[in-house]
Amino acid sequence: MDGLTPGGVWLVVATALVMLMTPALAFFYAGMTRVRSTLNMIMMSLAAMALAGLTWLLRGSSMATSEASALGMFGDPFANLAGLAASDSGDLLGMAFNAAFAIVTVAIISGSIADRARFGAWCLFVPLWVTLAYAPMAYAVWNGGILSADGAIGQWAGEAIDFAGGTVIHMNAGMAALVLALILGARSGFGKQASHQPHNLPMVVLGAALLWIGWFGFNVGAAGDDRQAAVILLNTIAAPAAAVVSWLAVERIRDGRPTTFGAASAIVAGLVAISPACADVTIPGAIAIGLATGVASCLAIRLKYRLGYDDSLDVVAVHLVTGFVGTVALGFFAIPGEESAGGLFYGGGTGQLWSQLVATGFALAYSGLVTAVLALVIHKVIGFRVASHVEEEGVDLHEHSESAYAPGALVGAPSALSSNQS
Repeated sequence: MDGLTPGGVWLVVATALVMLMTPALAFFYAGMTRVRSTLNMIMMSLAAMALAGLTWLLRGSSMATSEASALGMFGDPFANLAGLAASDSGDLLGMAFNAAFAIVTVAIISGSIADRARFGAWCLFVPLWVTLAYAPMAYAVWNGGILSADGAIGQWAGEAIDFAGGTVIHMNAGMAALVLALILGARSGFGKQASHQPHNLPMVVLGAALLWIGWFGFNVGAAGDDRQAAVILLNTIAAPAAAVVSWLAVERIRDGRPTTFGAASAIVAGLVAISPACADVTIPGAIAIGLATGVASCLAIRLKYRLGYDDSLDVVAVHLVTGFVGTVALGFFAIPGEESAGGLFYGGGTGQLWSQLVATGFALAYSGLVTAVLALVIHKVIGFRVASHVEEEGVDLHEHSESAYAPGALVGAPSALSSNQS
């Protein structure tokens, strides 16, 4: 045996790093919930790993990459499955790498419905959303679909730049999160109870730190050469670092003190914003995007109280808003290349900005429509939200018969958890 090629080794490592992001997200989200929802939040991420992973292998990968196309939105759902045994190593490694992306994307959505979602409904939602929302968007943007250079919209508006998922992942998931939050409705006492504050900030920071580590595989995994890999690597350091600085500055000016929760959230926001732009901006451009993102996301978090939607763990502010900022910023900061004249700041005119805006609009509209149909059907048929008494007593107890901080799980004794409410 000749062993793995260097490129194959790196793709295996990058896949492992991206897979790490979903358990990291589970920690990040679990620390932000109430005590009584900690394990349910972790379980939603674990369910995403299992169900989205299987869905991707059985049909999602085929829909996102095969040549047969339906309206420029997806390929043959069974093409890759039929030829799986005969596929070359590059195709198989690519399937594994992209499976990790599909998994973390749907897991992101779960944060918007913390404390009040039925686990069974979530398990039904995951494979359907990966099939009908994620795989079609991946095909549309990355694999010759409707938003690509040869696609119907791409030919009209120009091809948008999205190296690592501003539209496919973060706006797609962020819009789905907003729709689910609206359909399920606000938690009891939303905006009034201190019990909706994060219960374990060290867990939140741990999750954010592991996400940053995993994001190097997320962004650098598809690099075409060593120089591009170096640029992406440095930008993946620069943008979240800048986002932390600007976020904490906003908190200091607005609230009088910076917070640990703000720093952890800023890391994730900066990583989200640089994802679509990581290969196509300079380091100063990445810093500028990070600074803008820290301000925008920090301010956007409070919108849910003003507008009345209960996005439990701020998925809209940290993924939808920042995904939009990072994607549209390419219209200003994109450096000229073989396929782009560059952004406004590089003399490229408004063409790239227009392409980015069209792609974001399409992503938001498509994700919103598909998610609304899926969520409403599931909500109508089996119910997506737990009963009010389950929410009050804790979804961990009722959905899983367990408690994160009470070994042995006192089944049937909700009062056992009361002392841990936060």
